[in-house]
Amino acid sequence: MSNILHILNGDATLNGFRETRLEGDVLVWREILSEGPLLKNVASADFWQQRSEWICSFFKETPQNYHNNMIVQLEKLHEPFQEINLWFEYDLNCQVNLLGAMMLISQQTNLSAPGVYLICPNEFPGVEDFRGLGELNGEQQEYLFDNIRVQLGEFDFTLATEAWGIYISGDAILLEKWLLQTTFWGNMHLLKAAMAAHLKRLQINEKGLNYIQQTLLDIYINGAHTNNEIYHAFLKTEKIYGMGDMEINLYLRQLVASGFMPDAAKI
Repeated sequence: MSNILHILNGDATLNGFRETRLEGDVLVWREILSEGPLLKNVASADFWQQRSEWICSFFKETPQNYHNNMIVQLEKLHEPFQEINLWFEYDLNCQVNLLGAMMLISQQTNLSAPGVYLICPNEFPGVEDFRGLGELNGEQQEYLFDNIRVQLGEFDFTLATEAWGIYISGDAILLEKWLLQTTFWGNMHLLKAAMAAHLKRLQINEKGLNYIQQTLLDIYINGAHTNNEIYHAFLKTEKIYGMGDMEINLYLRQLVASGFMPDAAKI
């Protein structure tokens, strides 16, 4: 076994990573902690049981597949790695997954203290409208490893712990206050924009809709009536959320159930 572990946010990143010459074992983080129920203790069995039940309820997934694709991956964290590299991106989806991974690392009592490093891009030279690591080939990912990788320190984990607690609270007032009062972000400099985007999800307008629901409704009202049209229009302006088709569908179903959007939307 290598003494280096790379935690990759999703299989899209894995495709390019396989082309790199970087040494180490790989853990693929196949979760979307930005949606669904969460508990404070990420290292608990209850946390992952709850996640499995929710994922299998809302997506075409089975408990066995979830166990194989996510839980089995997490068993690698029980190994005594000397170095852990976290490959995550700037959007809310990735940043919440990053917080979850950092909480899990910090809550693992059987780990010696590995060096934890972050590779977290929000742009790449020559790539217009950068969406994420999945767009990059092995050579480009190696470039990021060599040029933007930073070691996370005690302050970063303290900040991440604060952010995680506030995130799972679902308290808009608390989050808004925290964003205003936090002036130094250490190596977590992309967390602020993601958490600010989340704040907009917590704030409800006079129609009883949050920012994402209202944005999708506006897109529908303005003439985008098929799934693909709605996805394209939303992702064009709201890439900070890092949402895929399945996550957008969660919000579209809510709009249908609330009577804001007819069933003809075919979601």
